[in-house]
Amino acid sequence: MKAKLSPVILEIVAVALALVILIPFFMIFVNSFKGIRESALFGLSLPTTWELDNYREVLSQDNILRGFKNSFLMSALVVLCVNLFASMAAFVIQRRGGKFLQGIYMAFIMGLIVPVSIVPTIRLMDMLHMKGSYLSIIMYYTAVLLPFSVFLLVGFMKSVPRELDEAAVLEGCGYFRLYFRIILPLVSTVLVTVSIVVIVSVWNDFFGPFYLVTDSTKWTIVLQVFNFVTLYSTNWGVVFAFMLVVIAPVLLIYLFLQRYIIDGLTAGSVKG
Repeated sequence: MKAKLSPVILEIVAVALALVILIPFFMIFVNSFKGIRESALFGLSLPTTWELDNYREVLSQDNILRGFKNSFLMSALVVLCVNLFASMAAFVIQRRGGKFLQGIYMAFIMGLIVPVSIVPTIRLMDMLHMKGSYLSIIMYYTAVLLPFSVFLLVGFMKSVPRELDEAAVLEGCGYFRLYFRIILPLVSTVLVTVSIVVIVSVWNDFFGPFYLVTDSTKWTIVLQVFNFVTLYSTNWGVVFAFMLVVIAPVLLIYLFLQRYIIDGLTAGSVKG
């Protein structure tokens, strides 16, 4: 009897924990439709009058489209750079081996542990005359997100048989063709996982653009939220509506592709 009840109890606990996590999202949603006085109470009750003017006020802002454009541009370019460089590095590290490459791999692992130091990063960007440019923020995110991506891809490539490489080389396939035509399609599941993690990380990050992007025309949508809150802090209904508009794209991407995250994280954990 106990064995039959335990899965039910676990499901109840899991649902309860999920509901606790969803409370902040529900609060943002219901308060985004409330007026200035009612939204200031930060309540969880439904609005007495559903205010759509909050969303009209948000969508009428000139900076919102520019913020979305900057965030989409940076996210897409960082995804491209991370997927390309991480898969190349993981392929070489896993296939070639050796003490030197193992040392490189351990350096990537240390990148997962050591926190990012923003002051030396700013100093380096100044020395390279890159501070405030799109290239500087793309390089910053690529460097920050490479360690996790390399770690994930190296673990998966251990499950890819070396016989495929040998057969391709014997058939006259060069290393670059081997990488692009054979290896990349095999690691596509993990690359989707990496892409989702990179998009969420870049989209939600505040400190990187805040310190490295000096031109307000290049601000991401998260920085636009910061500017928006300072302008409309007394009208929390408008602020919550802006937050909901900002998190909606990345939330939808995560919800539709979440199964690929699980598949990618577990891929290569068991050799078949």
